Amino acid sequence: MTAEERSRLELLDQIVRSNEGKVQTVVDRVRAELARNTEAVMAWEPIPLETFGRGLPPGIRSGWIFILRAGADTRPERHPNSHQRMMTLEGSGDMRTESEKDDLRIKSPRRLRPSAKKEEKGMMTESKKQEVRIKNEQKGIEWRSNFLISDPDASLERRWISIPPNTWHRPVVGKDAHWVVVSFHTVPAEELIEEKLDEAAGEMKRKKYLEKEEVKGKVKKLKALQHMRVDRMGRRQRSQGS
Repeated sequence: MTAEERSRLELLDQIVRSNEGKVQTVVDRVRAELARNTEAVMAWEPIPLETFGRGLPPGIRSGWIFILRAGADTRPERHPNSHQRMMTLEGSGDMRTESEKDDLRIKSPRRLRPSAKKEEKGMMTESKKQEVRIKNEQKGIEWRSNFLISDPDASLERRWISIPPNTWHRPVVGKDAHWVVVSFHTVPAEELIEEKLDEAAGEMKRKKYLEKEEVKGKVKKLKALQHMRVDRMGRRQRSQGS
């Protein structure tokens, strides 16, 4: 880790700690969502950056709460358009990342002459798909374990991880408790892309976590809840003062 990156994580650490109450509001809501959806391996929600006040490091464009169910293994994924920085809030987990010498890439198909397109159609038979699948499984990814814990007195490296764009990572959670994390990305919530390998199809699947309108709705709801919380606190203080 470079000195610059460590300084960035230290700043994020201070900001998260100083806004624990606001963050916990989102954690509670995501936890309830995971409890409702018993088939899901995780639940998540973006956090308005205003939650953290001023002073976020340059380049931070979105914040998220993720809760991964106890025993979950969400399989390899990567974000081609964002640098991810993640901290454990509750529980613990192993955020495995690919070693530098290993990368799992699906090559784009070669360009064909128009006259050759018909000949190519249907060439990807089941046997070829199986060959691609087996090749990837045999190669695999050489994983480096990064065990992260929630002890506030632990070192920065035991609580935070920095994952550059296009880096394969794979969260694995123990069976005893859910893993609650806060994650910061360098793209807005509606632009965050996830890539996963579809082994059955022998190809890469790409999706966005949230659509733009969905993000706006969640952010608006969270802001309203925050305002309600501030109003209640104000009324309580006034009644105590009188």
